[in-house]
Amino acid sequence: MENITLQIEALVFASEQGISPDEIQQLIQTTLGNPIEQDTIVRAIDDIKIKYDNPDFAISLVNLNGGYQFLTKKIHHPIISQLQILRSKKKLSRSSLETLAIIAYKQPITKLEIEQIRGVNCDYTVQKLLEKELITITGKSETVGRPILYGTSQPFADYFGINSIADLPQLKEVNEEVNKIGDEYE
Repeated sequence: MENITLQIEALVFASEQGISPDEIQQLIQTTLGNPIEQDTIVRAIDDIKIKYDNPDFAISLVNLNGGYQFLTKKIHHPIISQLQILRSKKKLSRSSLETLAIIAYKQPITKLEIEQIRGVNCDYTVQKLLEKELITITGKSETVGRPILYGTSQPFADYFGINSIADLPQLKEVNEEVNKIGDEYE
């Protein structure tokens, strides 16, 4: 029974969504090649629930819509919320990545120059990149109106795992790689 309990625990842990007792039974029978009673599955699930109800564990086994999954206990929700906020800040949209690439390769660059390259307004995107500290204001241009100049920041280098802008692939290298990939599919 202990082996079955560990296998069920592993299945619940590895499942991206809730996993039903029927699915668990089918997977274990397929793996072991032996029939297993539904009661054995239910008892093992109960044992896992008891184990994780202990306050020494940050997670518990929960049945949601007929499927079992591990969830963090409510007491830990504030710190999990902070993690989700941090992770959402790290995700970049396609427009953010395009704008960031333009800034990285053309810096220092004004917002107007970025918009001319992209062909769309980029106020929001530039603001979000500033908030995420991936770009910084590097000064003001000497041209008429003295527009703000933008460049990449140290967090930009950290985010992309490079030491400096010199570590970015040269545009020629990128084009050669794209052409190479295109040739493979022709």
